[in-house]
Amino acid sequence: MNAEIIAVGSELLLGQIVNSNARFISQQLAGIGINVFFHTVVGDNPDRLRSVIEIAEKRSNLIIFTGGLGPTKDDLTKETIARHLGKNLVMDQEALESIELYFKKGNRVMTENNKKQALVLEDSTILPNHHGMAPGMMVENGNCVYMLLPGPPKEMEPMFLHFGTAALSKQVKTDEKIVSRVLRFFGIGEAALETEIMDLIDQQTNPTIAPLAADGECTLRLTAKHQDMQTAELMLDEVEGNIRARVGQFIYGYDNTSLVAELMRVLKDKKLTISAAESLTGGLFQQELTSVPGVSSVLKGGVVCYTNEVKKNVLKVKPETIEKYGVVSQECAKELAENVAALVSADIGISFTGVAGPDELEGKPVGTVYIGISIRGQQTVVKKLELGGSREANRSRSVKYGCYYLIKQLQESQKAN
Repeated sequence: MNAEIIAVGSELLLGQIVNSNARFISQQLAGIGINVFFHTVVGDNPDRLRSVIEIAEKRSNLIIFTGGLGPTKDDLTKETIARHLGKNLVMDQEALESIELYFKKGNRVMTENNKKQALVLEDSTILPNHHGMAPGMMVENGNCVYMLLPGPPKEMEPMFLHFGTAALSKQVKTDEKIVSRVLRFFGIGEAALETEIMDLIDQQTNPTIAPLAADGECTLRLTAKHQDMQTAELMLDEVEGNIRARVGQFIYGYDNTSLVAELMRVLKDKKLTISAAESLTGGLFQQELTSVPGVSSVLKGGVVCYTNEVKKNVLKVKPETIEKYGVVSQECAKELAENVAALVSADIGISFTGVAGPDELEGKPVGTVYIGISIRGQQTVVKKLELGGSREANRSRSVKYGCYYLIKQLQESQKAN
């Protein structure tokens, strides 16, 4: 099947919200072997919506709509599709009862226009909404399948995962199993990564290799199709092996993991505790760590040492170090990492000091960052970064690099032992 996703809502065109639904649905469709060739966004206008439907029907045999299923007058998706297909809208009693119960549980009065949300296309497969009110639906007409989903992601995503994919899987006429694997990279840019494996991308057929950059990282999605699941996994292993032979040093994990999640996993496996001294990151490293469940077994504590006074008085950085080298220096980062570990009796101390921006500091340009890593029983290491970009980008990337360098150092020390 070749799919097109049509997001309905003037708020999308005005930039008031981001069309995250299209990305989510595309990712899920790839997993069941459905190609997505077009994303369309259209406002709350029936004539323009009908126009994009007519265009979509000429190039796609699956059209998925998100948004426009609510109770107000500008929620017009199913009404427009019903007129276009020559179908009636009928009241779904189960959906109506679910909506009434929704209001009753919230101790609210249900207005008459909310009944509109229980109207569905006749002869359609209903997709229950367990996280909101308006149900989704799927209907076949001619050579095309139409699926209507609510706009709010908290309603759309579970509906699509639990009911939408199952309904679509029945439409896919193939015995092939589709297996995907995502390789996550850090420390290499998208262009450099693509250059290193360009011939593999050019030669791809099955498995396929799809590069994607996001949030300062790179990923490669490998997808194999075969009637036998085990054979598909072996196909992915072979492609991954070819990629690792060239850029394996930049791979830190698979699928939906993150740098901070991988760091937590390594620290837990090794039963190590960590502390942090944060200047330019202002506590962001510890914030990221504490977003992962189970962090209490790993994180001892830390200090946000934004001023020189705190660096000297709390973390005991020598005054002569600051006077001679400055706070944005290898020497200061080293003392911060060692001293914060000693302060809270942690196995590891990590420090972040640098110039987030927008102005220079101590004659050093914006984006100059030093990350100190002190591991008990090992020599302290300091990494220097020369980043570029906004203040927030420099802070965020510094945290990611801190996680990455620490993961790599712990892995290397394990190999040495």
